[in-house]
Amino acid sequence: MQWFTLPLIALALMTLPHAGAWGQAPARLVVTSESGEVLIDDTVVEGGRWCMAWNHSVAHFTVLDCYRNQQGQMVLERSHQPDFAAGLGHIAGRGEQVSDGEGGYWINAIDEPVPSNRYLLRAGAPGVNHRIVWPDGEHEPSSISERAAGERVTIELAPSSSANTE
Repeated sequence: MQWFTLPLIALALMTLPHAGAWGQAPARLVVTSESGEVLIDDTVVEGGRWCMAWNHSVAHFTVLDCYRNQQGQMVLERSHQPDFAAGLGHIAGRGEQVSDGEGGYWINAIDEPVPSNRYLLRAGAPGVNHRIVWPDGEHEPSSISERAAGERVTIELAPSSSANTE
């Protein structure tokens, strides 16, 4: 090995992504019906964000629960609630409540890992319209209620290799 080879290798390694990100494949956000039908299957890069949006069944405004892919773990990052309507509100010690400037509020810094990277949801009627929205515009919004209203669905952040890619 030539004397100048080692410094060149070291320089090349310094310009690569952080070692913790090496081999970090994108995950898949997969929504599956009770019968096993894949309703949504979208790529979520490391640090990628998405929100579960729905229309409040009584007040009819949009509520958001926003998540991120944190090294393959689904993490509830924050929630937006336009009002203190039935079933909504901030729980002391769980994030920080701040005004949204329009009469509602964000609960920021929740940062709760979702156990087993999945949760169950009973999809609301079309008027409730449970849907996945992408704040950074990576994908088009996807309505769960259009395809599975009244059904139990599983929302999961899965490794790319194990997700259904139909």
